[in-house]
Amino acid sequence: MSRNSKTIRVDYLARVEGEGALYVKVRENKVADVKLKIFEPPRFFEAFLRGRSFTEAPDITARICGICPIAYQMSSCHAMEDVCGVKVDGQLRALRRLIYCGEWIESHVLHVAMLHAPDFLGYESAIHMAKDHSDLVKKALKLKKIGNDLVTFLGGREIHPINVRVGGFYKVPTKRELQGLVEDLKWARDASYDLALWTGTLEFPDFEQDYEFVALRHPDEYPFNEGRLVSTKGLDIAIREYEEYFVEEHVEHSNALHSVLRRRDLPPQSPSLKGRGSTPPSLGEGLGERSGNYFVGPLARYNINFDKLPRSVQKAAKDAGLGPVCKNPFQSIIVRSVETLYACEEALRIISEYEMPERPSVEVHPRAGVGCGCTEAPRGILYHRYRIDDQGTILDAKIVPPTSQNQKTIESDLWHFVPKNINLSKDQLTWKCEQAIRNYDPCISCATHFLKIEIERE
Repeated sequence: MSRNSKTIRVDYLARVEGEGALYVKVRENKVADVKLKIFEPPRFFEAFLRGRSFTEAPDITARICGICPIAYQMSSCHAMEDVCGVKVDGQLRALRRLIYCGEWIESHVLHVAMLHAPDFLGYESAIHMAKDHSDLVKKALKLKKIGNDLVTFLGGREIHPINVRVGGFYKVPTKRELQGLVEDLKWARDASYDLALWTGTLEFPDFEQDYEFVALRHPDEYPFNEGRLVSTKGLDIAIREYEEYFVEEHVEHSNALHSVLRRRDLPPQSPSLKGRGSTPPSLGEGLGERSGNYFVGPLARYNINFDKLPRSVQKAAKDAGLGPVCKNPFQSIIVRSVETLYACEEALRIISEYEMPERPSVEVHPRAGVGCGCTEAPRGILYHRYRIDDQGTILDAKIVPPTSQNQKTIESDLWHFVPKNINLSKDQLTWKCEQAIRNYDPCISCATHFLKIEIERE
């Protein structure tokens, strides 16, 4: 057996939300194949939604993810309001941003301190890490709880909130009730700044690729709910144009569809390719009509919308060692901390300007048609499209989560990352590959398994 050829099999990825596996084959010190295998069930929800009332979509889709249910609720609400010709603005829109702040805080802190930090500090898990870094873990748990409390306050409960509806909310808080959140959020703001500074002290591999970042872009604010879809390579489209430029394909090694971006020099409705496997993914290479993989999530938002961050948050990013552009996915742990700080500051701003609306929601009457919605989940853009009849019955649904959009980019990173680390030991290379995957905080379903790996030398 040659020392220059090996097969890495990771049966269960640890510290990701769901069950996934990794397969890497190296032949003569060159990567021959990479497969990120995902066993993700959310596609079943599209079938569950058919035949249900359009008003049920927020509560049903919230069950897709226990970590980011608000994202699913918001995207479904926006899509239904789109088809029904309704616009939610004013204080109701502000409250939607506020509950999104809570989700970003709890999700980002969970990833930064519990799932990703052990990689940088050399621990098997956050539990092992807590022995030597108890202050970090305790502060992170308190910070995460403040995010959860904000979701509970506006959503009715922490997991799968029940107060969000098409058109707004079932119940809205008074100005005085919101004031009760301020002191905790001020503490969270300071703690988030400290967390950002701490992440900036970590050691990062020298690794950058020519990514095409894709995120929402709003003229007036750092995006949560609304905007146009913009990329760092010239894409600038309305949400309703999403399916003209982004297409999904099935690959044999994953239950989750891979989302790819079409080349812009071809007609939007060009036919799709079937059964593409995992190919070395320089943009456009080996993908025929496609321009291939793209990158969504905090790093994409940051690179596209840095100028929309408040100056205080921009300064925090600089203090943590970042500039306006960051292309190293390993530094996404800093960006998530910076976005946590932003969410705290935005929540405090919204509360300071809040005036209780006369009604908790606007009236929404069904009409036959197709509606689209896209919001920024903690992990990136989450696209929903629904077709309903004039009675409001859902006839068809499509949901594209962030992780399915990042899968090809994760595999792309491994194609380029493994050769740089090919001389590491089996355990070290496994650790590095896992860490590269966890840069994206992939949300698969719910995972507690630890890693199993086999390396076969030819």
